[in-house]
Formats: sequence, structure tokens, C-alpha cells
Amino acid sequence: MGKRLIELQNISKIYDGHKVLDDLNLYFNENKFLTLLGPSGCGKTTTLRILGGFETPDEGRVIFGGKDITALPPNKRQLNTVFQKYALFTHMNIAENIAFGLKISGKSKSYIDDKIKYALKLVNLEGYEKRMPDSLSGGQQQRIAIARAIVNEPKILLLDEPLGALDLKLRQEMQYELIRMKNELGITFIYVTHDQEEALTMSDTIVVMNQGYIQQIGTPEDIYNEPVNAFVADFIGDSNIFPAVMVEDKVVKIFDIIFPCVDTGFGRNRPVDVVIRPEDVELGEPGKGILDGVVSHLIFKGVHYEMEVTACGREWLVQSTKMYPVGQQVSIRVDPFNIQIMNKPESEDEEAVILDV
Repeated sequence: MGKRLIELQNISKIYDGHKVLDDLNLYFNENKFLTLLGPSGCGKTTTLRILGGFETPDEGRVIFGGKDITALPPNKRQLNTVFQKYALFTHMNIAENIAFGLKISGKSKSYIDDKIKYALKLVNLEGYEKRMPDSLSGGQQQRIAIARAIVNEPKILLLDEPLGALDLKLRQEMQYELIRMKNELGITFIYVTHDQEEALTMSDTIVVMNQGYIQQIGTPEDIYNEPVNAFVADFIGDSNIFPAVMVEDKVVKIFDIIFPCVDTGFGRNRPVDVVIRPEDVELGEPGKGILDGVVSHLIFKGVHYEMEVTACGREWLVQSTKMYPVGQQVSIRVDPFNIQIMNKPESEDEEAVILDV
């Protein structure tokens, strides 16, 4: 599991009368890659800024290594932040940018020179010491911003959507670079993003947030395969989310059609929501599945076809390597293990939190 490094206890934050964080409790273990994931305005960046010391919570405490650091300024904390806007000093060369924090700390010239070489090697930019920031690409500038943060040997590196300004190919390359750096440095990465694919690719643990609340915490596999509510299911990847009735253990009725499933403990004849991932919907000849439908839309996505099938008056999203043309009648089958049952929200307020993406 790793040792607990930093903890947020009962954190609340209000902006202009609006509660951005509401009694948030969260802890981070050392040497982990943890991602705060959610839509704009969910509170993830505010959480990161409170960790970094750039914001003070209205209520609650930040505990680091057993000590209360809630009132400590950013430069007194054993962590560094890398923002989406790299904030490199344009009048300084790369070596001077990386050395900035070390010079303020009063480190010796030989120590600083060694650290610059080490940091540039780590971000695969050896020999760039004399270059100026405006001569670098966006991806290279982001690597320098990371190098400048890691030379200070933080226990935690905070990253606030650091790849958001990069194009897709560069962003994917940087994702692998960050994983490599995290493993090589042995420090904790806390990463903020609204990009689900980014979170699933890089994280050991994902914290899904919405409207100031934590919706679910788990591994990427848990979050994707076992979403706890409709918001998480809808936000992480594509999903078919349907209202249903749990008839009894391992039996669910979707649109008045009985589907076998593997979930238990929901009671008898209880309203629930079901999630079925599009890659788990199996199409076949009419009459050979659980219900029949007609293909209404078709898109080729490269590695698979994405289809919409109209059945029981609802659209089913399907992803398959086998193509069924628009207008073709098909059957739908779903393996019982691939039907995820979720509790209905208990109140209108809860439903608003879950469904307001």
C-alpha cells in the first residue's frame, strides 16, 4: 500500500457563496500516481491548489507527514506544482530556469550544475542548457517545467492539466514519459485532468469528483468496470445506462425483458440503473439473442465499428470488430458478467449530483 504521505481532513471551500468543496476527506500514499478526475467546476483544481498552498480552505486541515501544514506557504512545503501554462522565464536560458529554485535555496554551483544535468537527462533533453524557452516546442517547454520542479526533490509533484495545451501525439508521448519519471524518481504524483483516457492510462488510483464531492475512488480497472453510479459510468468511457428492475438476485429486468446477471444483495423488485459497456454488447442473427433490434447508425473508428441499434424503443451503443450495415436486423446478447447493477439515487439532490455532467 505504501506509507500515508499527505491527508486532507474535512476540507471545505466557498467561492462567491458557492461551495466548491464540501467536507472533502482524502489521503495520498507515497510513490503513487493518483489522478483527480472530473468535469470543469468539480473542485479538482481547487483541491490541488489547497494541497500546494496556493489556496487556504475555509474549513479543514492539510496534514503532511503527521504535521498540520494548512497555513504554510507554497515555498515551505515539500512539494512542487507544474501548471498547464508552463511559466518559464523567457529572459533566462534553460539551465537558468531549472536552477532558479536551487539558487534561492542557496545551493552550491557544483550541486546546481549536477542537478541541471540530471534533470535534463531525466526529461530526455540533454544538451539544452543554453537554449532559450521560445526556441522549444510546447512539449519540450513542458518537460523543462517538470525538470525545474523535480530538481528541488519534492516528496510530491502536483500537476494541473499539464498536457492540456499539447497536440494528441505529443500528449500521448508525455503520458508515457510521466509514468517513466514517476517510477524512476520514486515520488508521489498527484495529477489533475478532465481527460478520462489520460487518467486511465497513467494512474495507480483515480479519484472521480463532481460538484465538490468524491464520487468514487479506485484503480482504473475498478472505475471503468465497476462504476458506483450513473455519473461515474457516463463520465468514464462510453456507456449504455438504462433504468431497470432487480427482480431478485442475479435476475434483472431491462425494458420488461429478463436478463441474467451476477449481482446480488439489491433486494426483490427494486428499481436500479444498469450499465452495459458498448464493447460488451454482442450482436448476432435475429432471434438468437435476448432481444432483437435494427442497426440505425454506423461509424468506422479504425480499430472497431461503432453502431447504434434501436431495440425496445431505445438506442444501444455497440462497438464491434464485425460490421452490421444500417437497416440490418440483429439480436442483442450480453454476458451476465458484463451487466453492472447500480443503486438508484435516493433523492433529487443526489440525482442532480450524479447526472449533471
